Amino acid sequence: MRFADAPSRARRKALPGDVVVSTVRTYLKAVAAVNDQYSDCVFSTGFAVLRARNLNYSFLKWMTLNELVIQAIEAHSEGLSYPAINASALVKLKTTVPPPDEQVTIAAFLDRETARIDTLIQKKTRFIELLKEKIVATAMAEQMYGDGELIRLRYLTQIISRPVEIIDGDEYVALGLYNRGRGLFHKPPTLGKNIGDSDFFYVKEGDLILSGQFAWEGALTMASSNENGCVVSHRYPVIRGKTVPTEYLLALLMTNFGDFLLNESSRGSAGRNRPLNINLLLNEKVRMPSPKAQQDVRRLINLKAKLETKVLGSIRLLKERRAALITAAVTGQIDLRGEQ
Repeated sequence: MRFADAPSRARRKALPGDVVVSTVRTYLKAVAAVNDQYSDCVFSTGFAVLRARNLNYSFLKWMTLNELVIQAIEAHSEGLSYPAINASALVKLKTTVPPPDEQVTIAAFLDRETARIDTLIQKKTRFIELLKEKIVATAMAEQMYGDGELIRLRYLTQIISRPVEIIDGDEYVALGLYNRGRGLFHKPPTLGKNIGDSDFFYVKEGDLILSGQFAWEGALTMASSNENGCVVSHRYPVIRGKTVPTEYLLALLMTNFGDFLLNESSRGSAGRNRPLNINLLLNEKVRMPSPKAQQDVRRLINLKAKLETKVLGSIRLLKERRAALITAAVTGQIDLRGEQ
């Protein structure tokens, strides 16, 4: 695609060694160094492109991921649901910078140590990915080779609505969804008077939550006990199984067939802005799964949830160690003299 033909927001170019920082919800730490593979790419204006000047380019990424810098960006961000900072404001933030030789040492140390942590995280997530593949295969096999009748999803599901009466002085924890089946996240607790003008609804364990904007990208998941009492805005349809387990509905929508249904039910042509029409989705026909398939999928989903609780807890600790290590190294809390 020619640069002139790129979407209006895709207007930032980057060179190898540059660091790209999401200016929206920076607390999610969407920060990456640009390598040769992505040097010809154009980035959205939702990202700030940082280029080292009188600074070691390898150190720049780690300096930006320093928890103190992330906190400073958050403090200068504006907005509630999607706090953001202007790139011009971001580059005015101040931080301490070590001498050039120490920058090289710190960058090399963090490259090595974070790679070890990242390898451990990958190993821990691999088994869960294999289990997810088994779940998808079981649900898809039933749709392709099962004997059940074709029936509209609306007869298998029920739409859930638990309206929240927002109280200004109460705190609420809103949920967000990652795309590509990567689960959900809890937004920071927010006072009712600051939560925004949207309608909100309570979530309970076992709810299937879909993103009204990005369901077509696989932004959906099932709530666990950790989500009891949390809320979602009206932009997140919530359903539960009526004549089949909710677990089977989740598994079905995780398949290629489910991906097709979600895409067919998400209309729009403005880039990624393709709102889900829940009524269109529930009007689609699927094959009624056998009782055995329902039980198998339910068992596998529950097994995956239990493993995720253990594995994700371990991964969370590793990520916390990674973040603490970066901050400690960048701010000089670790003595790296003598490091090679």
